[in-house]
Amino acid sequence: MSDGQARQSGGSLQAGAVTVSDVQELMRRKEEIEAQIQANYDVLESQKGIGMNEPLVDSEGYPRSDVDLYQVRTARHNIICLQNDHKAVMKQVEEALHQLHARDKQKQAKDMAEAQKEAMSHKLGESMSYSTPRGFAKVKSISPGSPASTAGLQVDDEIVEFGSVNTQNFHTLHNISTVVQHSEGKSLNVMVIRRGEKHQLRLVPTRWAGKGLLGMLKWVCDSC
Repeated sequence: MSDGQARQSGGSLQAGAVTVSDVQELMRRKEEIEAQIQANYDVLESQKGIGMNEPLVDSEGYPRSDVDLYQVRTARHNIICLQNDHKAVMKQVEEALHQLHARDKQKQAKDMAEAQKEAMSHKLGESMSYSTPRGFAKVKSISPGSPASTAGLQVDDEIVEFGSVNTQNFHTLHNISTVVQHSEGKSLNVMVIRRGEKHQLRLVPTRWAGKGLLGMLKWVCDSC
Protein backbone atom coordinates (compact mmCIF):
# COMPACT_ATOMS: atom_id res chain seq x y z
CA MET A 1 0.00 0.00 0.00
CA SER A 2 1.52 3.34 -1.02
CA ASP A 3 1.41 6.59 0.93
CA GLY A 4 -0.70 8.17 -1.82
CA GLN A 5 -3.36 5.51 -1.41
CA ALA A 6 -3.40 5.82 2.34
CA ARG A 7 -3.71 9.60 2.67
CA GLN A 8 -6.14 12.30 1.66
CA SER A 9 -5.42 16.01 1.91
CA GLY A 10 -7.35 17.71 4.73
CA GLY A 11 -8.59 21.25 5.25
CA SER A 12 -11.54 23.07 6.77
CA LEU A 13 -14.89 22.98 5.06
CA GLN A 14 -16.15 26.17 3.48
CA ALA A 15 -18.61 27.86 5.86
CA GLY A 16 -22.22 27.77 4.73
CA ALA A 17 -21.50 25.35 1.87
CA VAL A 18 -21.90 22.05 3.76
CA THR A 19 -24.64 19.66 2.71
CA VAL A 20 -25.91 16.37 4.08
CA SER A 21 -24.18 14.68 1.13
CA ASP A 22 -20.87 16.20 2.26
CA VAL A 23 -21.32 14.68 5.71
CA GLN A 24 -22.19 11.31 4.21
CA GLU A 25 -19.06 11.44 2.04
CA LEU A 26 -16.91 12.29 5.07
CA MET A 27 -18.40 9.36 6.98
CA ARG A 28 -17.67 7.09 4.03
CA ARG A 29 -14.07 8.34 4.00
CA LYS A 30 -13.80 7.80 7.77
CA GLU A 31 -14.94 4.18 7.44
CA GLU A 32 -12.54 3.67 4.54
CA ILE A 33 -9.60 4.93 6.59
CA GLU A 34 -10.60 2.75 9.54
CA ALA A 35 -10.68 -0.29 7.23
CA GLN A 36 -7.20 0.59 5.91
CA ILE A 37 -5.85 0.98 9.45
CA GLN A 38 -7.24 -2.44 10.36
CA ALA A 39 -5.72 -3.96 7.22
CA ASN A 40 -2.28 -2.68 8.24
CA TYR A 41 -2.72 -3.99 11.78
CA ASP A 42 -3.54 -7.36 10.21
CA VAL A 43 -0.18 -7.19 8.41
CA LEU A 44 1.60 -6.67 11.74
CA GLU A 45 -0.39 -9.50 13.30
CA SER A 46 0.76 -11.81 10.49
CA GLN A 47 4.38 -11.01 11.37
CA LYS A 48 4.63 -12.97 14.61
CA GLY A 49 2.03 -10.68 16.21
CA ILE A 50 4.47 -7.77 16.22
CA GLY A 51 2.86 -4.45 17.10
CA MET A 52 3.74 -0.78 16.68
CA ASN A 53 6.50 -0.63 19.32
CA GLU A 54 8.25 -4.00 19.45
CA PRO A 55 11.94 -3.82 18.47
CA LEU A 56 12.97 -4.97 15.01
CA VAL A 57 16.41 -6.16 16.15
CA ASP A 58 17.35 -9.23 18.19
CA SER A 59 19.12 -9.32 21.54
CA GLU A 60 22.46 -8.94 19.82
CA GLY A 61 21.37 -5.85 17.85
CA TYR A 62 20.99 -7.55 14.47
CA PRO A 63 17.85 -7.13 12.28
CA ARG A 64 15.31 -9.75 13.11
CA SER A 65 15.20 -12.60 10.61
CA ASP A 66 11.88 -14.06 11.75
CA VAL A 67 9.76 -11.18 10.32
CA ASP A 68 9.53 -9.29 7.04
CA LEU A 69 11.08 -6.00 8.13
CA TYR A 70 9.98 -4.11 5.01
CA GLN A 71 6.30 -5.12 5.52
CA VAL A 72 6.45 -4.25 9.21
CA ARG A 73 8.02 -0.83 8.64
CA THR A 74 5.60 -0.07 5.79
CA ALA A 75 2.57 -1.14 7.83
CA ARG A 76 3.68 0.93 10.83
CA HIS A 77 4.27 3.98 8.65
CA ASN A 78 0.88 3.58 6.96
CA ILE A 79 -0.90 3.24 10.32
CA ILE A 80 0.66 6.49 11.62
CA CYS A 81 -0.31 8.36 8.42
CA LEU A 82 -3.83 6.90 8.38
CA GLN A 83 -4.38 7.77 12.03
CA ASN A 84 -3.50 11.39 11.22
CA ASP A 85 -5.92 11.26 8.26
CA HIS A 86 -8.57 9.77 10.53
CA LYS A 87 -8.13 12.59 13.04
CA ALA A 88 -8.43 15.20 10.25
CA VAL A 89 -11.57 13.60 8.83
CA MET A 90 -13.17 13.41 12.28
CA LYS A 91 -12.46 17.14 12.70
CA GLN A 92 -14.14 17.81 9.35
CA VAL A 93 -17.15 15.71 10.36
CA GLU A 94 -17.45 17.71 13.58
CA GLU A 95 -17.22 21.02 11.69
CA ALA A 96 -19.75 19.87 9.08
CA LEU A 97 -22.26 18.75 11.69
CA HIS A 98 -21.80 22.03 13.56
CA GLN A 99 -22.43 24.04 10.38
CA LEU A 100 -25.51 22.00 9.49
CA HIS A 101 -26.88 22.44 13.00
CA ALA A 102 -26.19 26.19 12.97
CA ARG A 103 -27.79 26.57 9.55
CA ASP A 104 -30.87 24.64 10.70
CA LYS A 105 -31.16 26.93 13.73
CA GLN A 106 -30.87 29.99 11.46
CA LYS A 107 -33.53 28.59 9.13
CA GLN A 108 -35.84 27.84 12.05
CA ALA A 109 -35.32 31.35 13.43
CA LYS A 110 -35.98 32.85 9.97
CA ASP A 111 -39.11 30.73 9.47
CA MET A 112 -40.37 31.69 12.92
CA ALA A 113 -39.71 35.40 12.26
CA GLU A 114 -41.55 35.19 8.92
CA ALA A 115 -44.45 33.34 10.57
CA GLN A 116 -44.67 35.98 13.28
CA LYS A 117 -44.52 38.74 10.68
CA GLU A 118 -47.27 37.07 8.67
CA ALA A 119 -49.37 36.59 11.79
CA MET A 120 -48.92 40.25 12.75
CA SER A 121 -49.78 41.33 9.22
CA HIS A 122 -52.88 39.10 9.26
CA LYS A 123 -53.86 40.44 12.68
CA LEU A 124 -53.36 44.01 11.48
CA GLY A 125 -55.45 43.27 8.40
CA GLU A 126 -58.22 41.85 10.55
CA SER A 127 -57.98 44.82 12.87
CA MET A 128 -58.32 47.19 9.93
CA SER A 129 -61.18 45.18 8.44
CA TYR A 130 -63.01 45.16 11.75
CA SER A 131 -62.31 48.82 12.52
CA THR A 132 -65.30 51.10 12.53
CA PRO A 133 -65.75 52.73 9.10
CA ARG A 134 -66.80 56.34 8.73
CA GLY A 135 -70.33 56.96 7.55
CA PHE A 136 -71.02 58.92 4.35
CA ALA A 137 -74.25 60.49 5.72
CA LYS A 138 -75.83 61.23 9.10
CA VAL A 139 -79.49 61.11 10.06
CA LYS A 140 -80.59 64.45 11.58
CA SER A 141 -84.32 63.86 12.11
CA ILE A 142 -86.92 61.07 11.72
CA SER A 143 -90.70 61.23 11.63
CA PRO A 144 -92.47 58.98 14.16
CA GLY A 145 -94.29 56.06 12.51
CA SER A 146 -92.33 56.40 9.28
CA PRO A 147 -90.62 53.49 7.47
CA ALA A 148 -87.27 54.79 8.75
CA SER A 149 -88.54 54.82 12.33
CA THR A 150 -90.07 51.36 11.94
CA ALA A 151 -86.74 50.03 10.63
CA GLY A 152 -85.02 51.26 13.80
CA LEU A 153 -83.09 54.20 12.43
CA GLN A 154 -82.25 56.87 14.99
CA VAL A 155 -81.09 60.47 14.94
CA ASP A 156 -77.29 60.78 14.61
CA ASP A 157 -76.96 57.33 13.03
CA GLU A 158 -74.09 57.40 10.50
CA ILE A 159 -74.98 55.59 7.27
CA VAL A 160 -72.19 53.35 5.94
CA GLU A 161 -74.34 51.20 3.68
CA PHE A 162 -77.74 51.86 2.13
CA GLY A 163 -78.83 49.16 -0.30
CA SER A 164 -76.26 49.18 -3.11
CA VAL A 165 -74.72 52.46 -1.93
CA ASN A 166 -71.69 52.26 0.32
CA THR A 167 -68.67 54.32 1.35
CA GLN A 168 -66.83 53.28 -1.81
CA ASN A 169 -69.38 54.40 -4.41
CA PHE A 170 -71.26 57.18 -2.62
CA HIS A 171 -71.06 60.62 -4.24
CA THR A 172 -74.16 62.61 -3.31
CA LEU A 173 -77.48 62.09 -1.51
CA HIS A 174 -78.98 61.68 -4.98
CA ASN A 175 -77.43 58.18 -4.99
CA ILE A 176 -79.65 57.22 -2.04
CA SER A 177 -82.71 58.87 -3.57
CA THR A 178 -82.24 56.78 -6.71
CA VAL A 179 -82.05 53.56 -4.69
CA VAL A 180 -85.17 54.50 -2.72
CA GLN A 181 -87.18 55.28 -5.87
CA HIS A 182 -86.32 51.89 -7.38
CA SER A 183 -86.90 49.94 -4.17
CA GLU A 184 -90.43 50.85 -3.12
CA GLY A 185 -91.87 47.91 -1.20
CA LYS A 186 -88.55 46.07 -1.22
CA SER A 187 -86.35 45.37 1.77
CA LEU A 188 -83.06 47.25 1.78
CA ASN A 189 -80.02 46.39 3.83
CA VAL A 190 -78.92 49.40 5.85
CA MET A 191 -75.80 49.49 8.03
CA VAL A 192 -75.25 52.33 10.46
CA ILE A 193 -72.69 53.33 13.07
CA ARG A 194 -74.35 54.21 16.35
CA ARG A 195 -72.18 55.36 19.25
CA GLY A 196 -69.18 53.63 17.70
CA GLU A 197 -70.90 50.29 17.04
CA LYS A 198 -72.22 48.77 13.81
CA HIS A 199 -75.92 48.03 13.49
CA GLN A 200 -77.55 46.12 10.64
CA LEU A 201 -81.11 47.20 9.81
CA ARG A 202 -83.78 46.27 7.24
CA LEU A 203 -85.61 49.23 5.72
CA VAL A 204 -88.58 48.95 3.34
CA PRO A 205 -89.30 52.20 1.45
CA THR A 206 -93.10 52.49 1.66
CA ARG A 207 -95.77 55.11 1.06
CA TRP A 208 -97.14 56.18 4.39
CA ALA A 209 -99.12 59.05 5.87
CA GLY A 210 -96.16 61.42 5.72
CA LYS A 211 -94.01 62.73 2.92
CA GLY A 212 -91.73 60.52 0.84
CA LEU A 213 -90.96 56.81 1.20
CA LEU A 214 -88.64 56.96 4.19
CA GLY A 215 -89.74 59.55 6.71
CA MET A 216 -86.27 60.87 7.38
CA LEU A 217 -86.97 64.57 7.32
CA LYS A 218 -83.32 65.52 7.23
CA TRP A 219 -79.93 63.90 6.77
CA VAL A 220 -76.63 65.38 5.78
CA CYS A 221 -73.29 64.26 4.39
CA ASP A 222 -69.88 65.85 4.89
CA SER A 223 -68.71 65.32 1.31
CA CYS A 224 -71.80 66.72 -0.41
